[in-house]
Amino acid sequence: MEYTAEATIEAPADLVWSILADAGGYVTWDSGVEKMEGEISPGGKIKLFSKVNPGRAFPVKVAIVEPERVMTWTGGMPLGLFKGVRTFTLVGTTPNQTTFTMREVFSGPMLGMVAKKMPDLQPAFDQFAAGLKAEAEARAGR
Repeated sequence: MEYTAEATIEAPADLVWSILADAGGYVTWDSGVEKMEGEISPGGKIKLFSKVNPGRAFPVKVAIVEPERVMTWTGGMPLGLFKGVRTFTLVGTTPNQTTFTMREVFSGPMLGMVAKKMPDLQPAFDQFAAGLKAEAEARAGR
């Protein structure tokens, strides 16, 4: 099971990255986030509080960080019973344009059972990409 969202952003990759890497700033541009705790850094742990499931914290580990290119968050149940891997990818197509992709793949032996209780996350993914695009383009003066 997976979800994907993509946006072409009229802003340089370093600017888009600075927004993605600022955990505290998410609440200002991602209308799907109630709050986020922790720091986005290699091996770091963050807690995401989403409006899709109000009041519930989603703890994730920041597994991969390659500034201005890729970042991966992982989370789920112990022993890999259910796992989510979210990957953010930036590709600078021109000096002032970036293609952003966010993809999350869910897996594990309990996927079927958990998936039945999960809401459709596609609207939240699309909202995230749109919010990032709007924030980056506003900061870039576009």
